[in-house]
Amino acid sequence: MSDLPLTKNINGKTPTDLTQYEATGGYVATRQAVGAMDPDALLEIIKDSNLRGRGGAGFPTGMKWSFVPKPGSRAAGEGHRYLVANADEMEPGTFKDRLLMEQDPHQLIEGMILAAYTISADIGYIFIRHEYHVAIARLREALAAAEASNYLGAHICGSDFSFRLHVHVSAGRYICGEETALLNALEGKRAIPRAKPPFPQVSGLWGRPTIVNNVETLCNIPHIVAHGADWFRSLGRGKDSGTKLFGASGRVARPGCWELPMGTPIREILEEQAGGMAAGYQLKGFLPGGASTDFLLPEHLDLPMDYEPVMQAGSRMGTGTMIILDDRSCPLGMIANLEKFFARESCGFCTPCREGLAWVQQILDSMEAGAGRPEDLRLLEDQAEFIGAIGNTHCAHAPGAIEPLASGLKYFADDFKAHIDGKGCPYKQGAN
Repeated sequence: MSDLPLTKNINGKTPTDLTQYEATGGYVATRQAVGAMDPDALLEIIKDSNLRGRGGAGFPTGMKWSFVPKPGSRAAGEGHRYLVANADEMEPGTFKDRLLMEQDPHQLIEGMILAAYTISADIGYIFIRHEYHVAIARLREALAAAEASNYLGAHICGSDFSFRLHVHVSAGRYICGEETALLNALEGKRAIPRAKPPFPQVSGLWGRPTIVNNVETLCNIPHIVAHGADWFRSLGRGKDSGTKLFGASGRVARPGCWELPMGTPIREILEEQAGGMAAGYQLKGFLPGGASTDFLLPEHLDLPMDYEPVMQAGSRMGTGTMIILDDRSCPLGMIANLEKFFARESCGFCTPCREGLAWVQQILDSMEAGAGRPEDLRLLEDQAEFIGAIGNTHCAHAPGAIEPLASGLKYFADDFKAHIDGKGCPYKQGAN
């Protein structure tokens, strides 16, 4: 059991037991805030906490909420207002939200109640990928318990505020990580990102004001409301506030997911939490925040896991879940596998993404098979430059997808050249 807020109840209680959740401070913030605090005051607390979105982009949560038109204003219009938890979590190498939903579903529910109260939303959805069978069952069980205790439904805790929350099981597409594609899917349409503006905060689900937040982001809300913005800021070890679920997968001694202060050095996560590299393997590189981030090298291990330092090093913190590349695994093979995933998951709306990613995959596969040509390197570099430029595609799927390739060409150029000169993968040939 952890002393840090997000994981303090994990392994210490039955996940869906409402009484046990209440015994550790659960729903205290709801009882204190709903009907008793002004929503604008709650919004200021979230702003002051400097909570940044934990889904990858890191946009300030309070600022995002502030874009929702005030109830009764001309911009708000009339009708429902929505809150959506993005629980689709299809970023390769990322499994943090699954941990939170399976082990402490009431925490997410309470976070959504408080968020909905702040933005005056009356309907909420947990948009979750269909493979998360355990999380779906536990969320539904916890929702029923919360409704029975009047934490959800009409006149929550005797107040004038009503909020109904539903679990929506998604068909599962990576593109639904883009919030407007998620909203289209939730409406029963094809999951294609929308043109912006208008932004969802003004015109989202069914044309109504909508906020979409990541699961981990929402799970922080009850703790911030209960303990205050200053407390939350004090948890971080650097510029960014709070804690973060960091993870590591690949050939490390102890793959897993751990809650640590923001700003924890990468070396500490890898060596102390993950136990270092597995016996017989050395670190060659790593993707710091899931598959759609740029590679970093062993020389970057002392960077703090904060948004700006990782960005200054040429990558992104993303979801904070590292994918490790060891010295006995082929970088080109790893990149080819990722590009195959991204090409398959393209919504197909725009040509650079639909055709470009598939072309990249084809070139990489031919190099792995021994049919690579010297000119292929230039083709890959051109594709990485064009596809990676923000504005050349309809959304950020393709630029994110190309980051492993662009950084791989930079850091592992000798491995790419060896595939061409040796007519195949040197790792498979036993050269390493």
